Amino acid sequence: MAGYRELLRAPGVARIIAAQLTARFPSGMTSLAILLHIEHVTGSYGSAGLVLAATSVGQAIAGPVTSRWMGVWGMRRVLTLTLAVCAASIALLAVLDVPLWVYMALGLIAGLSTPPVQSAVRTIYPKMVTSRQLTPLFSLDASLQEIIWIIAPVLITFVALQAGTVPGLLLVVVILIGGGAWFISSPELGRVRIPRSRRSLGRVLLKPPVMLATATGFLLIGACSAVEAGVVASFGHGGLESGLVLAVFAVGSLAGGLSFGHIPIGRWAMARRFLIVTVGLAATIFSLNAWWLGGSLLVAGIGIAPALAVMFAITSASVKFSETAEAYGWIGTGQLIGAAAGSAIAGFLIDGVGPQGAYVAATLFAVVGLVVAVTCVQWFPDLRGRDASPIPDTAPVHTIT
Repeated sequence: MAGYRELLRAPGVARIIAAQLTARFPSGMTSLAILLHIEHVTGSYGSAGLVLAATSVGQAIAGPVTSRWMGVWGMRRVLTLTLAVCAASIALLAVLDVPLWVYMALGLIAGLSTPPVQSAVRTIYPKMVTSRQLTPLFSLDASLQEIIWIIAPVLITFVALQAGTVPGLLLVVVILIGGGAWFISSPELGRVRIPRSRRSLGRVLLKPPVMLATATGFLLIGACSAVEAGVVASFGHGGLESGLVLAVFAVGSLAGGLSFGHIPIGRWAMARRFLIVTVGLAATIFSLNAWWLGGSLLVAGIGIAPALAVMFAITSASVKFSETAEAYGWIGTGQLIGAAAGSAIAGFLIDGVGPQGAYVAATLFAVVGLVVAVTCVQWFPDLRGRDASPIPDTAPVHTIT
């Protein structure tokens, strides 16, 4: 913990972490709020899964594009425009009584306009700390984001149960605007300028670490999304159990991230973390008891934040600074496609065979992630004793001869 205290004393680090966590807080509420709202108005988890899938697909498409735009027009302009459109789309989703396809269209627009806060802040981090502190900072960031998943599910479930699903979605809009405004006003967004990338869109994916981070992110978040749908289906709308069980899942991730953050990242780091997630998720299949699910997900959660930290670190160490925002955008795209797949598959399995189907789907996502991490271990960079900062951009220097 002494290392984390040193990090937080670095100028601006504590403030930018707090601002970006607030700006990203709606990410822990939006999926659950939409799931509860659409299931309430349509009576079908399958329909809710389709709307969630449309939202996630929109985010997946936009991720690398809006992230790359920040190198062209600047972070503040891109973040402000996307924030305004996203807030308006979610508000309309809440108040309109329309056919399913319109809900899907609004979800798609909300996804396409999701502010690229993660790409922005993870591009800023290398400019705020020393190279020695960067990997622990990624781990701290991945750990502290679990505060979102501890508080947000409980909060949105409580509001939806007590006040209704419409006020729940409107609360998401209020926090989205307030948190986004705080992050956009951060001084670091004016001090750090992302260079315009000289390579075509998507070329950064040809780097094996970026591709592996994208693929494993797809599988990890797919598992988490299936778990989220399964927990909500297990306990319905009769109490706070769903929010509390998901909060326990996040507590495990927070504990794992803080515990493993100081461990150097080797080639087998991702495989070890996926093994923990797989064991915990496999245990959820055997019982829908709240205590059993909470214990199983606590174990599974221990590997979540450490796995995310590995993805961020291997990406940062493998790309040029001008490519970092786009690279993180692609990783976000992989995660969001995983969220779409996990939500949709879990939704239809819940309608077909019950909540157990969602936990089976989550376990299979994790198993495939473990297989990928093991079979592709030679392409994971060994960062033990290495600088995880992005590769500096270079340009021809004109000299007089």
